[in-house]
Amino acid sequence: MRVLVTGSRGKVGRALCPRLAEAGYEVRAADLATPTWDRVAEGEPEDYWQADLTDAGSAFAVTRDCHVVVHTAAIPQPVHNPAHVVFSNNMLSTFNALEGAIRAGASRFVNFSSETVPGFIFAERPFEPDYLPIDEEHPIRPQDPYATAKWFGELLCDRAVERSDIRCTSIRPCWVQDVGSYERNLGPIVRDPSVLIGNYCSYVDVYDLCDAVVLAIQSDLPGHEVFYIASPDTIGGHPLEATVRRFYGAKDIEFRPVERQDASAISSAKAQRLLGWTPTRSWRDYLDDDGRARA
Repeated sequence: MRVLVTGSRGKVGRALCPRLAEAGYEVRAADLATPTWDRVAEGEPEDYWQADLTDAGSAFAVTRDCHVVVHTAAIPQPVHNPAHVVFSNNMLSTFNALEGAIRAGASRFVNFSSETVPGFIFAERPFEPDYLPIDEEHPIRPQDPYATAKWFGELLCDRAVERSDIRCTSIRPCWVQDVGSYERNLGPIVRDPSVLIGNYCSYVDVYDLCDAVVLAIQSDLPGHEVFYIASPDTIGGHPLEATVRRFYGAKDIEFRPVERQDASAISSAKAQRLLGWTPTRSWRDYLDDDGRARA
């Protein structure tokens, strides 16, 4: 089975391509970066295409002969590009990749959505979530171009399964971390919970995320399903409710029952139930209690 990974040079794509090869899939990779004309490095897919997915012709060409499309390519935040660039790039590339997958006869489209879809993380007029931990039933009220485009991508998947035989899975990953980013990104929060981030101290390990993608590909779920993918604990093991109330000034958030004090602010219960996904990695595998990298 040939699997196309768009955004293969990004943080997720770099980890996902070798994980899919390890799982026995033939991997085609695509990104905007220039190809390697010499022999590729060990672990990198040889079938690499330089493609701008906002161009429909390129999207149709790269999806041809692929059985599954995993669409990770996107501008990853709305803070370093003009709003119209973020929205148009992410929206059009998703439409073209999905349309190409349908016309190529692909059986499944794994769409990388975002934890930002409910809207509060990059809101221009700040508001709090209705409740924590967040789950897939939370109301969606995006204000920024990134979250809006990601939500619209989910809506495209809703309609795609009605007009074709393709099945879709949308993954809303939490703040993704890899070996090189744990100390830089999470270390300050481990040491000091007053260092604030928009998702209330939540994260996910990139390798656990890749495992979720493999399960999504292997799944026989019909239609379109949306899943949050997050590690089960908070960054630093800080107690969720106490941290959010004290440092984030939460006033009206409903705190729903959790199994542990340091439960993540994002629930992955649906992914565990329907995909059989169980995360096996934690920030503690990479950092000590002072947020410094382990040897």
